[in-house]
Amino acid sequence: MCEGGAGVVGPFGSRAELQAAALERAGAVFRAAVLDTVPERAPGPARLAALLDAWIGYLAECPFPGGCFVTAASSELDGRPGPLRDRLGTVVRDWRAYLSEEIAVAGTADRPADELATVLIGISMAVNQEIQLLDDPTAARRGRIAMRAAVGLPAE
Repeated sequence: MCEGGAGVVGPFGSRAELQAAALERAGAVFRAAVLDTVPERAPGPARLAALLDAWIGYLAECPFPGGCFVTAASSELDGRPGPLRDRLGTVVRDWRAYLSEEIAVAGTADRPADELATVLIGISMAVNQEIQLLDDPTAARRGRIAMRAAVGLPAE
């Protein structure tokens, strides 16, 4: 057996390239499950609610073993400098910026949008853990309620 897993890595050239391709694919899956499902309506409270619901739905029905790929990769790479960590950082910063903008435009909250983006990301990480590690069937519902409350939206 090859130590480096050349059979899997071979087409990508290196382990780092394989990991980068996996990250890009995970991003495409997330966009399809969350962003592409948000209605084409103007930004505002209804669109923010749809975005949060889609995000929680993605966590509840996540296609990746172990749940949210970015959450798992963040835990693995946050202390490892290099191009893959840099790319993951860009993915996370872009998502935070998008989320912050949606929160700001919705105008439903009385706290800064970037602060609320941090709160929502924290809730998503907790929900992911409760779904994956604790196998808690009520985690998604609680997460949806908590996210909506954080940004001043009705529970459902």
